[in-house]
Amino acid sequence: MSANLDLVRSIHAAWERGDFRSADWAHPEIVFETNGFDATSSRGVVEMGARWRQWMSAWQDYRTEAEEFRELDGERVLVLMKHGGRGKASGVGIENMTRQGANVFEIRDAKVIRLALYWDREDALNDLDLRS
Repeated sequence: MSANLDLVRSIHAAWERGDFRSADWAHPEIVFETNGFDATSSRGVVEMGARWRQWMSAWQDYRTEAEEFRELDGERVLVLMKHGGRGKASGVGIENMTRQGANVFEIRDAKVIRLALYWDREDALNDLDLRS
């Protein structure tokens, strides 16, 4: 297993425990992107942290579960995952972890330089030209 794959697995292991606090794995100038209904892009650990807190504040019991890790090349790792929770304001829930998403980590010198989160897995597969 490669060092990049090990790094991404360790990040997701923390997320699966509900621990989203650490950003030791992130390059100080990381590009953080969300794709889908809330598409945004920001730069830097501070901005990523602010966006992450904003996202998490909208959810009750948000959680994620990795299903598959794929090394795409020497710098990118794709994680096919499920996620769920209940919206705090709306009460609408996806509690059964049925929402299939994806994350793409781009890594250089043992730090994540770009993280793209996809609400919908198919969007990621299309962007990466990996249609199922």
